[in-house]
Amino acid sequence: MKFCGAVKATLRSKRFWGWELWGVIFYGIPVVIRFATGSVEIPLLNFPGFWVGHYIPGNMLEKVLVNAFFPGGAGGVAAEVFVSKYKEKVVQGKVKYLSRLGGALLQTAIWSAFQLWGYSLMLLGPWSIGGEWGNIFEHYLVFPFNFTLATFSIFTPDVVTFLKSILVKAYWKLSGRSSKR
Repeated sequence: MKFCGAVKATLRSKRFWGWELWGVIFYGIPVVIRFATGSVEIPLLNFPGFWVGHYIPGNMLEKVLVNAFFPGGAGGVAAEVFVSKYKEKVVQGKVKYLSRLGGALLQTAIWSAFQLWGYSLMLLGPWSIGGEWGNIFEHYLVFPFNFTLATFSIFTPDVVTFLKSILVKAYWKLSGRSSKR
């Protein structure tokens, strides 16, 4: 398939849109919590709780969980779908993971450019009232950590598929019905 045809087929893919939309939703949940509570710190997700400069964020657990889905995981799936459409066959093995890596890094680069642009606007969140500093966008020194997480997020679709299979088996076992039809 030609490049433009593969792009169109990717944009028509339910898998592409599912990962992009659910990824943005997962990414947005902590943002909504921050704006609703007026606090940067989210209990349970604020591990380790202290910052190492801007390099290692105090909400590292949250970043690992969120960035696994967006932008890294969603970008990886987008590239996998694109390469599958372009080659007109399901990609496997090395090609699958290299396409995911390229997509994860590309989407993380685009997202980081957006974050950098937003950070330069100096938009302060509700938690910055009272003298505490609080730009709503990420500091650019966190970007290398984001790219590191993007490289690991190429395995997120496999983990999600594995967990989904476990949940389906458990459902069928608890319901007393056979999963084989």
